[in-house]
Amino acid sequence: MTRLTERALGAVLGSAVGDALGAPFEFGPEGAFSARFPCPGYGAEMCGGGGWDPGEATDDTQMAILTAESLVECGGLNLPDVFHRFQRWAAAGPKDIGLQTEAVLTSGDPWDTAAALHFRFNQRAAGNGALMRAAPSAVHFARHGRETTMTAARRLSALTHGDPAAWEGTAALHELIRVALTGADPLTAVPDTLSALDPTHRQRYAVVLSPGWHPDQATEFNGAVWPCLGSAVWALRTTGSYEEAVRAAIDLGGDTDTVAAVTGALAGAVYGLGAIPARWTEPLHVPLPGFAGRVLRARDLARLTERLLGPDEPATAPSAPRP
Repeated sequence: MTRLTERALGAVLGSAVGDALGAPFEFGPEGAFSARFPCPGYGAEMCGGGGWDPGEATDDTQMAILTAESLVECGGLNLPDVFHRFQRWAAAGPKDIGLQTEAVLTSGDPWDTAAALHFRFNQRAAGNGALMRAAPSAVHFARHGRETTMTAARRLSALTHGDPAAWEGTAALHELIRVALTGADPLTAVPDTLSALDPTHRQRYAVVLSPGWHPDQATEFNGAVWPCLGSAVWALRTTGSYEEAVRAAIDLGGDTDTVAAVTGALAGAVYGLGAIPARWTEPLHVPLPGFAGRVLRARDLARLTERLLGPDEPATAPSAPRP
């Protein structure tokens, strides 16, 4: 296995594992994970709860898989196909789905205007629902360089999130994962990543991605895109392993599944698949509502990731919306 493959597997499975670990602690208090599991490495952390079975991943990973399978099966970015897969999933009644994402996917509006129309009427669409599903697309587009990677992130984000702030946060995460996949330190790439963001949103991200920022300084709940990304980068910056980073992310409380999923994607890309404890990957499973009762395991995610790394051809489907 090449180091690139090791890191790519780390990003995709690392995100899914973080999601499943964090799900039972969602909206709980700070420190709840470590209070229950004070000794790292002891085991039983895939505990389930809050409606989730042990090792069960949430909508974060379900939507990530739908994105990944579209990229693989369509041979590249086919936005109408991604949107229609999301719609099929949403119509099947998943256990969890973001309110904003649900509103967009069930609105009946066309794929290329649904999110924009939702934002026009609600003026609130900067949730982390596009950030949470970004690991597979970041892996897929990484070999094409920064501009292509970030542009793809914005287009995928715009399918469900009409606020450009969500596009920029997803683009930043794509780029940081791309850097990590090369073996470089994504933390040192933060200044260059910020320079590639839309100037309208650059300062907001500069604050939460700065070395001195702490999640306690967030002015919004970490269900918003910029404190979520900032919290993930903080967790990576202040720890020394995949396991430590994910524990730190969940201990922040709040939107624990998504913050841990984003942290897991970054930390997995940095440390590689081998750094993710087997006791966490073994019980991992991802149901796909609306898709014939399919349930993916870690081995299925690994095979899908390897296909994401393969050659692709541009899809012929329309490429709007264009952020």
